[in-house]
Amino acid sequence: MSSGDPVRKGVLRYIPADLRFDCRELSGSLGDFGTILPLTLALAATGAVGLGPALFFLGVWFIATGIYYRYPVPVEPMKAIAVIAIATTLSAGEIAAAGLVLGVIFLLLGFSRVFDLIEKYIPLPVVRGVQLGLALLLLRTAAGYLVLDPVFFLVGGVIIIAGFLIATRFRIPDLSSIVVIGVAIGAGIVMHGLPPLTTLTLSLFVVPSIPDVLVALKVLVVPQALITITNAILATSLLARDLFSAEIRPKTLSKTIGVMNLVSVPFGGMPMCHGAGGMAGQYRFGARTGGANVYAGSFLIGAALLFASTAWVGLISPGFYAALLVFVAIELGRHGLKTTSYTVTIAIAVLSLVLSMTVAFIAGMCLAYGIPVVKKHMRLEK
Repeated sequence: MSSGDPVRKGVLRYIPADLRFDCRELSGSLGDFGTILPLTLALAATGAVGLGPALFFLGVWFIATGIYYRYPVPVEPMKAIAVIAIATTLSAGEIAAAGLVLGVIFLLLGFSRVFDLIEKYIPLPVVRGVQLGLALLLLRTAAGYLVLDPVFFLVGGVIIIAGFLIATRFRIPDLSSIVVIGVAIGAGIVMHGLPPLTTLTLSLFVVPSIPDVLVALKVLVVPQALITITNAILATSLLARDLFSAEIRPKTLSKTIGVMNLVSVPFGGMPMCHGAGGMAGQYRFGARTGGANVYAGSFLIGAALLFASTAWVGLISPGFYAALLVFVAIELGRHGLKTTSYTVTIAIAVLSLVLSMTVAFIAGMCLAYGIPVVKKHMRLEK
């Protein structure tokens, strides 16, 4: 669609004309599903979050952010919360408390000048290190899926490589992600049969108690806040500049993260944020406008309304997830290496993999500010 289109009718008149809805956008819309679906399914499997509400609110906010930003700014589960909740079986109240506390924090930060200071004092190599660290974490996750299912990983990998080569050779959209998801679902139905259809039910989520809030503050809020600031906000803003030459301000991303969580968590949505990895994945598979988000959101809402049972998402074999994650990680890592200090960036990436993102961030900040001081001191001694 372009600004020169005839007057549009119905729902279309509410959608900006600079969004595209072609095959590239359709393909790119699935580029982050290799990250979103495994995390959402695993979190829902703990019983702390319902799969239907989680998918529904993901879909709603995918569409909203696509229309608002005009670019494929993704919506993802908050990774630190999801991983910690899965590993330690946190309660619904504790997860809800973390989402609400973080929603308030980021909404307030979005209306303050804090991000102007953060941008000024967090060096580029630190942000790039977070990007590269996330790429390594995605590769580690992919390795876990690969071990469980190497055959389908090879099948998915071959499809994606073939799609890239064909698209490059004939200058056509890369539809490999659509093919991978389609083959994966088809293989799952053949092996396990067709799961039953389900209907979505939304109810008021567990109201967090004071103990829930205290646990959330102690276990979830700090690590997730650091990852959200660096990856979901600063790295996403930087990657938007790299990929689209788009000026998406960190404080604006902070506001949408705040609103998403405050609106969704009380009704069963899981804590959500944006993410550089998701943007890299959608871009890798063809997304260039917010039209990809509208497609992705429509798929997720449709899945929430009809296929809320974990059996549907479970149809996709782990090997296919692994294949998608590997290529997303490559795209994200490629941008992570655009740094002015490989020492700082690589140190953060490695520490993220072997320790935690929080420790890596602190160490990276120390290195970023400490190395110039040491070099200056050494020059003075000479």
